[in-house]
Amino acid sequence: MIAALATCFELAGCAGAPDPAFAQQRGLKCVDDSNVCISQRKMVFDSYMADKSRAWMKQPAGPHEYASGVRLMAYSKMRKDLSCEQLAHAKEEADRGPASLSGGSYVGLTTAQVARGAMLAREVSRELANEMARRCR
Repeated sequence: MIAALATCFELAGCAGAPDPAFAQQRGLKCVDDSNVCISQRKMVFDSYMADKSRAWMKQPAGPHEYASGVRLMAYSKMRKDLSCEQLAHAKEEADRGPASLSGGSYVGLTTAQVARGAMLAREVSRELANEMARRCR
């Protein structure tokens, strides 16, 4: 699942936007598989990878952010570079994913989008737990 999403991100073109914050919000809320949404998500993913301060980690994640997979993919990709504290934060966020996507809080998402987001959150949580077990004692 992670490899397939990463491939989608890599194959998508990068669309520019005049306001990066607006573009990020749009990219995190755009969850369908259209070329436009894939491009927007890739732009946000790339900005996360380039953000040395990792300020985006301090922003809350809601159902659409989990369904888009961008934050989870970023955590997965950068897990070897995160501090133990950042790994713990990322794992807590991934652990909240399935609950955030249940109970009707996911208005506007399809059942398949909810299921994929929850599955990705569980998979990333396992990856982060393994990295924590390996490095954080």
